[in-house]
Amino acid sequence: MGEFRPQEGNFSVGDSRIAVVTARWNSEITEGLRKGALRALKRHNVEAVEDFYVPGAFELPLAAQRAALTGRFDAVITLGCVIRGDTPHFDYVCAETTRGIGEVGLQKNMPVAFGLLTTDNLQQALERAGDNQENKGEEAALTVLEMLELFKSMQDKK
Repeated sequence: MGEFRPQEGNFSVGDSRIAVVTARWNSEITEGLRKGALRALKRHNVEAVEDFYVPGAFELPLAAQRAALTGRFDAVITLGCVIRGDTPHFDYVCAETTRGIGEVGLQKNMPVAFGLLTTDNLQQALERAGDNQENKGEEAALTVLEMLELFKSMQDKK
């Protein structure tokens, strides 16, 4: 089986400014994601990080877009968690949030990491937000760093 986790390499993006947008809904999970993202950024000497909170996952795309529009950030990390319930609410929130986060990156031409957990139950979410190798917040931060490095290498070549 192939390795799908983002690279851990040496990123030369230390002066990049990154916005971390975290949903408060399911905060037991989202705070774990946030801690994982901040750990990864610190490990790679990224110090220009600003935290923002939104009520829930549905608000992540709008906040990410607003952060991008400020011109102050080179990338945005979005973190949230939606756990399946007994109604179709899960499907609507997940689909629209996913679409919105993707659109921000494309429209604003910047890395926007998708750190949204969409799980069937609380246990799955806890496993993906713990202080371990499976932390998807850490993975989202590594994705942003890898994309910033890629963008830099594209610009450096003439």
